[in-house]
Amino acid sequence: MDEDNLGLESSIQGLPLYYFQIESSHPAKSVAPIFEANPLLPGVILTGKQGEFVGMVSRRLFFEKMGGRYGLEMFAKRPIEILYRFSQNIPLVVSCDTLIVQAAQQVLQRESELLYEPIIVELGAQNYRILDVHNLLVAHSKIHELTCRLLKKQTQAKNMQTEKLVSLGKMMAGIAHEIRNPVNCIWNNLLFTTTQVEQMMQLILAYEESYPNVSPSVEAVKSQIDIDELQSELPETIDAIKVATEQLINIINSLRNFSYMDETKKRPADVHECLDSTILILNSRLKNRIEVIKNYGKVAIINCYSGQLSQVFMNLFSNAIDALYEKVTLLEKDDRVNTDEWIPTLTITTEEIKLHGVDWVSVKIIDNGVGIPQDVQNYIFENFFTTKEVGKGTGIGLTICHQIITEKHNGKLSFKSMPGQQTEFEVLLPIV
Repeated sequence: MDEDNLGLESSIQGLPLYYFQIESSHPAKSVAPIFEANPLLPGVILTGKQGEFVGMVSRRLFFEKMGGRYGLEMFAKRPIEILYRFSQNIPLVVSCDTLIVQAAQQVLQRESELLYEPIIVELGAQNYRILDVHNLLVAHSKIHELTCRLLKKQTQAKNMQTEKLVSLGKMMAGIAHEIRNPVNCIWNNLLFTTTQVEQMMQLILAYEESYPNVSPSVEAVKSQIDIDELQSELPETIDAIKVATEQLINIINSLRNFSYMDETKKRPADVHECLDSTILILNSRLKNRIEVIKNYGKVAIINCYSGQLSQVFMNLFSNAIDALYEKVTLLEKDDRVNTDEWIPTLTITTEEIKLHGVDWVSVKIIDNGVGIPQDVQNYIFENFFTTKEVGKGTGIGLTICHQIITEKHNGKLSFKSMPGQQTEFEVLLPIV
């Protein structure tokens, strides 16, 4: 087997297999020339008169018994089955689709004197081959080496991803801090300006009541600026600026919450704030086309790494949005479907539940997008597995999410999906 083709899923049928069998009634001395002519042959398969499998005599066992004291007298002219029975070595028989890793484990679990005994590979009914343990262990060693290399690459990729996220978090925290100061200045002055405008309006009204007859020059100015329209629109303008400033403050706070990537200890946090902050950051991707439904229940404040938790929600939301837009594209290409009848929906549900005697905060993120194909559902939490196009997915996102929830928060991350209909991810966080 080519080393490049070796992997954890490689089976023993790809390794060099030897074939030589004789009837167990043949004299043992007839085997010696075969071994001498084939120095790599690890053993011979013994069969009965009907071709049924009887056992196996290895090269090591054969020469050990034949070369021992009185070995020639005891076994040479007698059926080789006697030598086999005398040795009491029952061979290990495995199926041809057995993984190399599993076969190596079975070999290493045998008694020490049987460690290097060949094993029998069953290809089919009454169809057997011999596998040299040396070849098996060499292949197992190469798989181990390749796995270590892969794990090293995966670890490096994880570290790079983590460093990027930490750097991004620090950058976002810095930007949020720099923006927060002028925005706070705008907000505070806006509140002061609102009060001043209200006082000026009151003063103008008081003047109009006290001096109803104004000079022509004042009347000309009033007609130019349309004082009545100014009195009605100015408060509305100030209120619009207030709403925009409040939204900007919320975005800054969301960026600050999301930027806590390098937290050293858990802090109390409101799950709903983490969810709302993440949705606010992703608002541009929703594009007023995806309907967001929030079914928030009453849940406890939890101790967590809020930045890392926001990262998990960000990844799950992003995947859900991708699935929704993918379904939009598919439906638009199908002339038989009326896209107005289907509304892309992202549903977020929170509640407290009890599971196995433990209280949890449950967060469910549900989309009615394309779903996850059945044949890949077992692999989505594995490193570097992605169904996205090259350049659009790293295959690390869900792996990191799973690691953050299970290892950092002692929680659970699970999903269920109906291909073509919907996907639901559930995050369980323990209430401590």
